[in-house]
Amino acid sequence: MSTVNETFNGVEVAKKVEEFRNYVDSDRHDIVTNHYRLMRTHQTLEFVDKMLAKYSFKEPRQKMTIREAFTKLETYVDSSDPDVGLPNLVHMLQTAEGIRKLGHPEWMQLVGLIHDMGKIMFLWGDDSIGQNGTALGAQWALGGDTWVAGCRIPDCTVMPEFNKLNPDMANDKYNTELGIYQPNCGLENVKFAYGHDEYMYQFMKANNCTVPPEGYAMIRYHSCYPWHTGGAYRNFMTQADHDLLPWVLEFNKFDLYTKDDRPVEENYAANLWPYYEGLIAKFFPQAELNW
Repeated sequence: MSTVNETFNGVEVAKKVEEFRNYVDSDRHDIVTNHYRLMRTHQTLEFVDKMLAKYSFKEPRQKMTIREAFTKLETYVDSSDPDVGLPNLVHMLQTAEGIRKLGHPEWMQLVGLIHDMGKIMFLWGDDSIGQNGTALGAQWALGGDTWVAGCRIPDCTVMPEFNKLNPDMANDKYNTELGIYQPNCGLENVKFAYGHDEYMYQFMKANNCTVPPEGYAMIRYHSCYPWHTGGAYRNFMTQADHDLLPWVLEFNKFDLYTKDDRPVEENYAANLWPYYEGLIAKFFPQAELNW
């Protein structure tokens, strides 16, 4: 990779920190704006329940190794991301390598490697459910910042002007601060706008991944910026959630600040793969996994 410009919280970054998560005038602004307009419009509690049923892992859709899954994602570009237009595979490796470089545990390196792999759902989805795998297709149920479905969408979401487009916000059952939930019910018991985070969280459970709870939290909550960065949903949290929050924040600095849109070296992924193949074998009990 080319030389980076500066360091932030120990993470080498390729551009100024304030230029990340630019939802105002980035080169990808129109694509990203359309993504969040559609996501906020269609991601109702009813839709989330539909997707949880579709991807329940009761009957696996396909068996393949993580390497084979990576091959499927080689050309996938995230339409919700204003920071990078390279294939998502490169971003996952950048995240894992940033974590590895600072000496974090092997399980956290693995989380960095696989955290976005849930976007592989495009293999079984289509435009009608926001799961198109092309850079300009509908991806509003694959990527993007999430929120808790079944209660009021907070104003700290990205592009909050689109919150009013969500039909649930006109339903008195769902448009209050608590909505369908109880105080201190625990984040493990709420439902999030559906995307790659939830899919990968359920995937890891179904395939008996042995990373610790902190790793599972990083996977499930890393896109919920209203929670980990915006301060929302504190009324749902238990002490366990408070304990996990610093881990999610530590992970997210790598997820965000390792993004580098400059061309990578030839054979970048191939050269790194032997190391990460060893981590996969350490934390997954079998090579061929249920997707």
